[in-house]
Amino acid sequence: MVDSLTTRQTILIVDDTPANVTLLANLLRESYRVKVANNGFRALELAKSAPPDLILLDIMMPEMDGYEVCRRLKATAETKRTPVIFLTAKIAIEDEELGFAVGAIDFIHKPISPAIVIARVRAHLESKSWQNFLEDRNGLLQKEVEKRLAEVHHLRDALMFSMISLAEFRDECTGNHILRTQEYVRLLAERLAQRPSHSTLLTPPFIADLVKSAPLHDIGKIAIPDHILMKPGKLTAAEFEIMKSHAARGHEILKRSGQFLGEQASFLSMAMDIALYHQEWWNGSGYPEGLAGQRIPLSARLMAVADVYDALCSVRPYKRAMTHVQAVVILQEGSGRHFDPELIDVFLELSQEFVEVASRWPEHSSGAETP
Repeated sequence: MVDSLTTRQTILIVDDTPANVTLLANLLRESYRVKVANNGFRALELAKSAPPDLILLDIMMPEMDGYEVCRRLKATAETKRTPVIFLTAKIAIEDEELGFAVGAIDFIHKPISPAIVIARVRAHLESKSWQNFLEDRNGLLQKEVEKRLAEVHHLRDALMFSMISLAEFRDECTGNHILRTQEYVRLLAERLAQRPSHSTLLTPPFIADLVKSAPLHDIGKIAIPDHILMKPGKLTAAEFEIMKSHAARGHEILKRSGQFLGEQASFLSMAMDIALYHQEWWNGSGYPEGLAGQRIPLSARLMAVADVYDALCSVRPYKRAMTHVQAVVILQEGSGRHFDPELIDVFLELSQEFVEVASRWPEHSSGAETP
């Protein structure tokens, strides 16, 4: 095993004394590729152009001593991991301390012993070979982990797309409703994240999960009968109670999906919150649990603003579309009652951007009408 590890590895010998260079080169040439440099500047050039596997470095050299050469090697990306063994007649403890401080891994004292040189060079090269092997192995494992994570993310996105498509098929809305509400939620969350009170929670990964989860807010409507879901007129009290069940049913659908996926289903937790709580009101008069204020998850509060705005500005079987101005008035009137007041403040800051989003993704029979 040792022979295979050391075959044709490269050693750079750096010494300003020709006799020392000749002695070391003759000693090592049989087992290794040997390069030589008689000063620090030449050593740095050779090491940078083709990093060796190990460097034997004299300390006492003119112009640039071995300590400085080692400092520069360790400060250069190409050579910072190349092991350096100092060759020196210095035997003081402080000399060795300085050598280790600048990055050397060992010392060989002059006059050299051939047996010691061969043993230490072999040991350090063997150690470096195993280190390289482990790094390569770790790199392969990291790539495999990244591949598996990509597969999990693809599965997640495919699952969410399937559920979103199912919800669209059953709901009175079309695909652009999904695109618009996603963008409204993103706009609100990114603007809110600029406020210190929300910057810790509303990180880019949180917002990315929020945007992906938003289309599932009405997944529970697939469990509502057609004669109620598609009814062109006002619902009766009994019918409205059935319609209200879509929040809890959506949560249950997502929960069951999560149980099937096991540990890979953590991404559904936010979608579950949105599905269950997006019909809650800030004053506690919403459903299904009558939560109030900040007890309502922020993701659901954001969804409520986006969903209601889009519903107001869209045609439904039972109503005409409102203008943007009319929708803004209704959302303002709902501040502190239906909606989180802070989110309405953010919504008003983004009012024109909401209009632009609605214009970008209009429905064939709906869309925000500009005043």
